[in-house]
Amino acid sequence: MTEQLYLTDQELQEFEAQVVAIDAEAGRIALDRTAFYATGGGQPNDTGHIAFNSNSVLITNVRKEGDQIWHTVDGALPTVGQTVAGTIDWERRHQLMRTHSAMHVLCGVIWNEYRAVTTGNNMEPLKARIDYDFNPLPEGFSERVGELVNAEIAADRAIKVSFLPRDTAVADEDLIRTKVNMIPESVSEIRIVDIVGLDKQADGGTHVSSTAQIGSFTITKTESKGKGNKRIRFVLTD
Repeated sequence: MTEQLYLTDQELQEFEAQVVAIDAEAGRIALDRTAFYATGGGQPNDTGHIAFNSNSVLITNVRKEGDQIWHTVDGALPTVGQTVAGTIDWERRHQLMRTHSAMHVLCGVIWNEYRAVTTGNNMEPLKARIDYDFNPLPEGFSERVGELVNAEIAADRAIKVSFLPRDTAVADEDLIRTKVNMIPESVSEIRIVDIVGLDKQADGGTHVSSTAQIGSFTITKTESKGKGNKRIRFVLTD
């Protein structure tokens, strides 16, 4: 099992780990612990590099398969049992943290205003799209929601992480803010991200520690993706 260091320390940029498995054909390694975020929940994987002996090689892809997290390496592979030093591409990670936190602010605003749930999402550094169960979008939606989201960002709300037993978390309907509960049955303890006073929901991604770090929010486009499914696209600027 790979220990996911980012679940409890989102600010961690460097770490040491031991190689526990190698897939030479695919050019990837599994580590006993990692700060590299593995693609999931609409958030793309981290990139960066690992160092061992005299080598420093890029990490280009990170995927979770079962209990292990696999890191695709662009270069020479270390050996099983070897200790490596990992470094996150922090500029990219921090942009993704800002983006993910902005998505939660948007979710909180839309939930509080309209009680609408998400049906899908995807993000890149400083831009994202979220699909919502609306039919149709309310009149003046983009202007109203953009104003409310930027007000919440300016309020500098703290963003905190905690953990709850699965049964306790899934019993609280407000914590599962997607139309379908996608948390695997094997997860016994659920991570909760709380934008204090605004939004609280189950989430495994990385976030900034306060809304003021997010930046300025702008809705760039809304689209209809069928009955009851409306897509919202936004960007962030400094």
